Amino acid sequence: MSTSPGPAHADQFFLNGLVWTGGERGPGPEPTALAVRDGRIVACGSDAEIRELAGGRSTIVDLRGRRVVPGLIDGHMHAVRGGATWESELRWTDVPDLRTALATIHGAAETARPGEWIRVVGGWHPCQFAESREPTRAELDAVAPDHPVYVQALYEVAVLNSAALRAAGIDATTSDPPGGHFERDPMTGELTGRAFGMGAFNRILGAIPPATPDREKRSTAAMLADLHALGLTGIVDAGGFGMPPERYESLFALWRDGGLSMRMRLFLSAADPGQEYRQLEEWMRHTPPRFGDPMLRFAGIGEVVHYGCHDFEGLEEFSISDDAAKELYRISYRAAEQGWPVNIHAVLDESIDRILTCWEMVNERIPLRGLRFSLSHADRISPVNLRRLAALGAGVVLDDHQVFKAGFSEAAWGDGAMAEAPRIADMIAAGIPLAAGTDATRASSHNPWLSLWWLITGNSADGVARRAARHRMARGRALECYTAGSAWLSFEETSRGRLRPGAYADFAVLSEDYFAVPEDRLPWIRSELTVVGGEIAHTTGTVA
Repeated sequence: MSTSPGPAHADQFFLNGLVWTGGERGPGPEPTALAVRDGRIVACGSDAEIRELAGGRSTIVDLRGRRVVPGLIDGHMHAVRGGATWESELRWTDVPDLRTALATIHGAAETARPGEWIRVVGGWHPCQFAESREPTRAELDAVAPDHPVYVQALYEVAVLNSAALRAAGIDATTSDPPGGHFERDPMTGELTGRAFGMGAFNRILGAIPPATPDREKRSTAAMLADLHALGLTGIVDAGGFGMPPERYESLFALWRDGGLSMRMRLFLSAADPGQEYRQLEEWMRHTPPRFGDPMLRFAGIGEVVHYGCHDFEGLEEFSISDDAAKELYRISYRAAEQGWPVNIHAVLDESIDRILTCWEMVNERIPLRGLRFSLSHADRISPVNLRRLAALGAGVVLDDHQVFKAGFSEAAWGDGAMAEAPRIADMIAAGIPLAAGTDATRASSHNPWLSLWWLITGNSADGVARRAARHRMARGRALECYTAGSAWLSFEETSRGRLRPGAYADFAVLSEDYFAVPEDRLPWIRSELTVVGGEIAHTTGTVA
């Protein structure tokens, strides 16, 4: 049995389980029990060993043979943005066909207030449907004729019904916005209801009445509750587009009121093109690195560090200009000078090459090893740039956006390109720190078990396994990325992501044994009991 120093007593006991403590298993039998005191792990071992620490007022929970794992930490999620509208949106993550999807729209229309928008904003893709297509304007009209309906598939396409076009003030005479367009029938010139590009998406979303601050706060709490039900105890929020300081007010209000149950680690992005250095410098000037408490903490700068360096999905030709590279160097140097980690979105190897050149220039003046700089995605990284990344001590945040986009990415990058997207085995061999996440809530599903399934199988939602076997992860290694690996981003890998004495008592009791279920069951795992700092954040009542 392993125990923490100090008095040999605990106030909570979790017995009769199968406990994966994180990392490589040591010799001897697998632990079956945990002891917790003051929100931290006191000991792990056999039931008999842990019972010896019990006192007269101890709480005992029978795990009923369930698998226990460290609480999952999504290393790349846009949770602050997603939480603000969570309650007012539908989610099609697990919907298998168009008929079921349309039924959810019809059901929402039955209970919605007159004129209320019904929306599905990302987190799904037509490739998951039996029909392999999105709904049409006519189909949305049929199931919800009196409500504006907006359905967005990742960042690829959106479909509006007739009521939504009217509510957004869009008709056949409407000009296409910069960075987007509204599709028109080539014969009649009439709108089809389909829209493409961020400019079009933002034009429509901007027409939806915003929620009140109180509703955003409640919505954020509802999202966190749903994520706890999946076994999440922590999120690294990646910032992203359109995230000025005021967008964090609902999260901060939840935290101030003592209602924050999820450990949130925030990366802070530039909100406006052309203002990147000034805006990020404002964050850094007024906020010390890693400022916060165990529940809410600023983690770093990113993922949008400079708009001229953001290569989006990597499906179109892209290059970082000299001016953008100079600004990236300037921001990266300032972050390193202040001790801030930097995370930056980069899909293409050409982008990564330019980013690493900037970071190597910074490294010549301020050593980056130990500052936890990292790339998100890195789908197309080359062996040469992997070695450069490793030399800087930088990491990679893996996410499963390719679970939906793999077919499109292969079409853009060439046959066989997805066999090494990303080069997971080479990253591991190079000793690069790896975190894992979803990139939810728009670019991918919020389900961490779908992301783990993707890491392990190399499969995508269209049923094709494209990633080479050598670049697929063993289950333990994948879960390590989703726990201690994501904690690495915020310098917490010794206190979070492992169930060892002294670590936070953050863990999930699973509905099925992650290490034993067939691969096709992995996306359907849920949490029966989720504990954050010794406090129950979610329970189904199955274990007691």
